[in-house]
Amino acid sequence: MKPLIFALSVVFACGGLTAQQATWHPSPGYTQVPIWPGTAPDPQPVAGPETVTRTGKDSFVAGKPWVSVGHVSRPTITVYSPKGKNTGAAVVVFPGGGYWILAIDLEGTEVCDWLTSKGITCVLLKYRVPGEGLFPRSGPYPKSPTALEDAQRTMGLVRFHAAEWHIDPHKVGVLGFSAGGHLVTAISTHFQRRLYPAIDAADKESCRPDFAIAIYPGHLSIAANSFDLNPDIRTHITSQTPPTFLLQNEDDHVDRVEDSLAYYAALKKAAVPVEMHLYAQGGYAFGLRRTRFPVTGWPWLVETWLQTIGMTPQ
Repeated sequence: MKPLIFALSVVFACGGLTAQQATWHPSPGYTQVPIWPGTAPDPQPVAGPETVTRTGKDSFVAGKPWVSVGHVSRPTITVYSPKGKNTGAAVVVFPGGGYWILAIDLEGTEVCDWLTSKGITCVLLKYRVPGEGLFPRSGPYPKSPTALEDAQRTMGLVRFHAAEWHIDPHKVGVLGFSAGGHLVTAISTHFQRRLYPAIDAADKESCRPDFAIAIYPGHLSIAANSFDLNPDIRTHITSQTPPTFLLQNEDDHVDRVEDSLAYYAALKKAAVPVEMHLYAQGGYAFGLRRTRFPVTGWPWLVETWLQTIGMTPQ
């Protein structure tokens, strides 16, 4: 399986990214806050200060640029409250980026705009990624623990602040794309214990998602064109793994369809409720942006699924 990083490396090499700026900030009216009160556990080297880069025309998605955030060493969350009626449900969103960068708008803020319009609180996690040149020091757990640590910490924070943020603590799920989709599966199978020593009361809350949505997830099969699931995920799937929604295109040559199929089969074997949608065409890394391919209507499928599992009202 080849993560987003290999696709993005071509973009960098071909000059597909425009000038950089330092440190990502959400739009006015929203505030990002650090998830760790001090230094994050297991600090890893990064390639430099945090950067924000907008793509050039040769790497547009659905005719528009997208924003890449790199060199993240100080993870944060940004809470987006529902617009209008509040269903009580909340979703922690993990943007993709090969555990190297984060597609912060394409697979982050644009997702929050959709969720909040449906009465769902969105918590956008800017998790730790090292940036270019340090990919061997990052990657999926257990290769690197940092992203999963950030995800576990965030789930605890959401439940700890549930009353303050008007969230039902029993309706907190996760949604991610590509590497972020892998992070969805990692926290869905590694919630029995924290990877780090508890810091405060938030770490006493459960970090198990109540539901999980993985969109073109990667890093799941042991090799390209293999239906053998990564053993670190496979051996931790139990009946307690949360209900899961999977979406993949058969012509995705980055996060291949075998990844989703292998995970689906393992969930089914463990009697975990799972819904999977496969499409013949649509490629990779489209986020919520509408294209001519039917797969880009997937948000409606998720909305319906959330109703069927009782997370949002019918």
